[in-house]
Amino acid sequence: MAAALSRALKLPGKKGSELGEYDPLTQADSEDESEEDDLVLNYPRNGLAAGRAGEDRGGGGPMGGAGLGVHSSDAEEKRMRMKNAVRSAFFLVPLVCATLLVLLCAFLIPCQKGELGHRPQWEKALGDAGGVTPPALALWDVNGDSVEDVFLGVTEWTNDTHPTQRNKSIAVALSAVSGRELWRKAMGEPVMYIQCGLSYSSQLSPLCLLISKSILIVVNGTSGKNLTSVQLKNIESQAVLLPDLEGDSVPDLLIATLPADEALDLSLTLISGLSGTQLGRPVPFNLTGQGKLIGPLLHETPKGAYYILFGLGNVEAISLRDIYVRATGKMPVTQALKIRDPGWEEQKKTNSSSFIHSLHHVSRGSERVDFLLPLVAGFGNNHNSLDTVSNLNSTRSDWLVVYGSSKLSVLKQRDMRKKWTFSSAPIHSQPALGHYNDDGILDLFFQHSANGIMEGQVIDGANGHLLWAAEFVCPRLVLQTSAISTSTGQSAFLFWASEPINAQRNATKTTVTEPLIRKLFLLHSAYPTILLELTSTTDTAVTSAVSYEEHQKDASYITVSSRPTTDSEPSARIVKSMSLRAAITKGQIVRLGEGNKTGAPVKPGVFEVIKFFRRLSFKHQVRKTQVDLSDAR
Repeated sequence: MAAALSRALKLPGKKGSELGEYDPLTQADSEDESEEDDLVLNYPRNGLAAGRAGEDRGGGGPMGGAGLGVHSSDAEEKRMRMKNAVRSAFFLVPLVCATLLVLLCAFLIPCQKGELGHRPQWEKALGDAGGVTPPALALWDVNGDSVEDVFLGVTEWTNDTHPTQRNKSIAVALSAVSGRELWRKAMGEPVMYIQCGLSYSSQLSPLCLLISKSILIVVNGTSGKNLTSVQLKNIESQAVLLPDLEGDSVPDLLIATLPADEALDLSLTLISGLSGTQLGRPVPFNLTGQGKLIGPLLHETPKGAYYILFGLGNVEAISLRDIYVRATGKMPVTQALKIRDPGWEEQKKTNSSSFIHSLHHVSRGSERVDFLLPLVAGFGNNHNSLDTVSNLNSTRSDWLVVYGSSKLSVLKQRDMRKKWTFSSAPIHSQPALGHYNDDGILDLFFQHSANGIMEGQVIDGANGHLLWAAEFVCPRLVLQTSAISTSTGQSAFLFWASEPINAQRNATKTTVTEPLIRKLFLLHSAYPTILLELTSTTDTAVTSAVSYEEHQKDASYITVSSRPTTDSEPSARIVKSMSLRAAITKGQIVRLGEGNKTGAPVKPGVFEVIKFFRRLSFKHQVRKTQVDLSDAR
């Protein structure tokens, strides 16, 4: 009714174009008249219909009036169409351009990071094993894919008839993502150490050191091209990164060599970080101990004084200032060498000409030192990097010393005095440092073997108490455990062993022909009675490392192994990389202990354990300084 009344009130001369104007009365129409209302409101959408409506109402208006309405509405419609077209163009043109740009980047520009999800595992044969001596191994990202690449020193056999030329020593760089060879370099001597991480303002690419018995070569880490080299005699250690000694704002290096005088034990040689040349002459020493070479390592006292820790079966110290003065005959020019620590100077021997500080409190009598390492996260695992940040943290920490084959002690940074001591069976490999509990203090994982049994133990870094222990069939390996930081805040410990002793059922003596199966286990403190078996092999692993993949929150476990061949040829050297997250999805649960009683539910449940491990992600374990809080006051 409201619509009919509204139409009845309209004047005969009303223009058709105005029929669509808003009329409040039409809003009260019933549902039965809704279609009619729509027709009324739709009239102005067609100019021709509006003109005809005027004629039907007897509006006697000239035909020109109706034509004008038609032309006016056509022009308005064209303007609206043009306006909409312009708006669409402003939206579609940038969208099309962005799409084309994305497609161009995707198809024409190679993206190396795309390999991360496609190659969770790779294996590559490189040269000949040459026994079980660990080859030189280092990690550093040199191809820009945010994953640490693999550097390896290997020996290859050739078909040359001359016996002296049948062995070919090479240094090779491999992509940690795919195992693709980045570069290889022929060496005149076997490579003993590889260290990366040097960086200069004049060199955009990272630099690496290739250290052989008589030469130190600096190469471009990306291409392997020679940059500089220095000839030395009888190199005995890897390089130590020092603060700037010459005032050129470039860190310098120190390396241990055998002295020309056989009556002396060891020499320390300074090398310019800027030019790669030797600074002065080697500084020889007559050491008091005998045994394994310890260090050299750089230590910074709380006073800011620098000392070099080294020795043969013991730990002694000498001021870096004294080394510089004796090597160059000049007084120090940098502030780093002008600082002395009175507390350390008091420990100097009565024979002042020796310049040596003997740390007798580290080991006593016949207890020889086996390992000395800074108590920092991320140290070891073949991360022998020479970047300034990592080495700076390593020099300002407490120290861990293993001596007498079976004793571990933590030494205070302030005066190298012992905080605690733990005694065990003979320790054969360097302890791994990681966070087993949540007290924020690094704990120690180490192994010892005797009578065919290997025992793994975790020691509390705060007080030296035992946190975890388990026994296994000895895998006949001497391989350092790897500690990897996880998303939970604690570390995952990776170690090689054979079957757990208490998990064996009906154990019998194995036959001689049966190959020894070695297994890689993962331990996390959330489930101390459970191990996750990641892989097993009959190969003999000689060294290992962990390469991190930050974008994937993953890590790759890299091993270098010796694999026997079927013929008379030497054993093959096998390099293998395995994604930890991919290995966890296929891992097998191994329960430690005697097991649950008959009829009792197995706890924790399989689903709970698998869910926890599959949610684990891994991150780079940055070297963090750890000192006794009482020393900092």
